[in-house]
Amino acid sequence: MLRRSELIDQYSVSDRSQPHLRVNFIASLDGAATHDGLSGALNNADDKMVFDTLRLLSDVILVGAGTVRAEGYGGVALPTTDAEWRVANGWSAQPPVAIVTARLEIDPAHPFFADAVTRPLVITHAATPAEKRAALADVADVLVCGDDAVDPRRMLTELAERGYAQVLCEGGPHLFAELIAADCVDELCLTLSPVLEGGTAGRIAQGATQATRAMTLVHAFPAGDMLFLRYARARA
Repeated sequence: MLRRSELIDQYSVSDRSQPHLRVNFIASLDGAATHDGLSGALNNADDKMVFDTLRLLSDVILVGAGTVRAEGYGGVALPTTDAEWRVANGWSAQPPVAIVTARLEIDPAHPFFADAVTRPLVITHAATPAEKRAALADVADVLVCGDDAVDPRRMLTELAERGYAQVLCEGGPHLFAELIAADCVDELCLTLSPVLEGGTAGRIAQGATQATRAMTLVHAFPAGDMLFLRYARARA
């Protein structure tokens, strides 16, 4: 059985002052990112512990608007013990959640905002309707990162300037593909779920732009039949 203290050691970043984008996904053995359309249907209690540990260690959680709608994101809140651990380490009790949206097609009354325990962030671009940005500004901090599309590099710079250097991206596949194309991914944490899915489920990264990025294995350890992989950006 996995132990939280060991996972904290396994996944801690050596220098938290340096901006670092970590992406976390789960996939089946044959590469499916979802089961019946949901990534959560592939996990188990061990994967949930790793998932919670990555949230514990993050400054901000980054997620695409499509994933918020599909996975039913409401107010993200770490358990009391995790919040206390963060405070004891000099961090905020709860990491905020930042939603990336190119069209602002999310209602300000959505549970993502209404149930938030920490004021969320909305990341978009300048070509989105000003009235939609104004409406969302009532329930979140709106960051305009780009002229006619969200610029991933500018997004990460602005997050770091706000004190959110350690970024955890929880998807979805299109946001992940954009981060790969912009060469912003420092780390991928990938859980291999011991199932074969077949069918038409998509990959963990889906985008029109192909970009090959070399990665280096940091660790690989099993928990039951699950396999937890951590890869970091390959350095020259």
